[in-house]
Amino acid sequence: MSTTMPTPTDARLRRGSPAPALPMSTWAAYLLVGVGALLMLAPFYFMFVFATHSRTEIFNLPAPMWFGNDLLHNLELLTKKLPFWRNLGLSIYVGVCNTALTLLFCSMGGYAFAMYEFRFKKALFGLVMGTMLLPSFMNMIPSFMIMDLLGWIDQPRALYIPGAASAFGIFLMRQFIVASVPRELVEAARIDGCGELGIYARIVLPLLKPALGTLGLITFISSWNNFIGPLVVMRSPDMYTLPLALRSLQSPVDTEWGAMMAGSAIATLPLIVLFVLCSRQLISGLTVGAVK
Repeated sequence: MSTTMPTPTDARLRRGSPAPALPMSTWAAYLLVGVGALLMLAPFYFMFVFATHSRTEIFNLPAPMWFGNDLLHNLELLTKKLPFWRNLGLSIYVGVCNTALTLLFCSMGGYAFAMYEFRFKKALFGLVMGTMLLPSFMNMIPSFMIMDLLGWIDQPRALYIPGAASAFGIFLMRQFIVASVPRELVEAARIDGCGELGIYARIVLPLLKPALGTLGLITFISSWNNFIGPLVVMRSPDMYTLPLALRSLQSPVDTEWGAMMAGSAIATLPLIVLFVLCSRQLISGLTVGAVK
């Protein structure tokens, strides 16, 4: 009959002795992380605080450190100066459409580059990756000319169709499929008579859930915060997305900062909730395949 030797930790717990104190380096690391977290959260805190104060109170010295009573007044000013709720709905619509199309086309592209062999495969994949090296501002004039040629100026489709197959999304899907989808499983499905679309829809997509969640979260946040795209192709205030609409509130002499902070707080809330709910999946999807 085998016996298990007690460990030093078990013996110490039976004696009731305290656990060893953490070293100073650990406390210093905790302190550094805590200070960094406070510095990162401070702008968000003051944004929500200033959303409840008037413009005069915001510029008082010292600045208000706690919530005030002017939130409803700021929201009233916001809706008077902007079709704010329409801008909010348009941002949600563009973000959802952009995310759905990106997940569809990038998963298909990544699956093709990972599982198929075809002519010029490496060259095409290198070309796709090369597009990531181009600065975004270089695409502004060509994008405007193409959207104008198609008659998509001041149309929401101009914000979500052009970027539906992003190079980053294709790369992320390809890497995940190579690391997590066995080629033998795909070959077995072909032998059983399953068509290519059936393999993609019934076998590959269910295995891509972590990567799809990660790419969807990144795409939605990027679309929600997009400022340059609407600035280039949108003309009427009714078609502005939230970043462009809030920017239009600024003026050299008469900016209602309380209303602007209220709009910024409302625009930030969905992203905060989304990140809190999906942060674990975001990290797991980005690190998949990194550790063998």
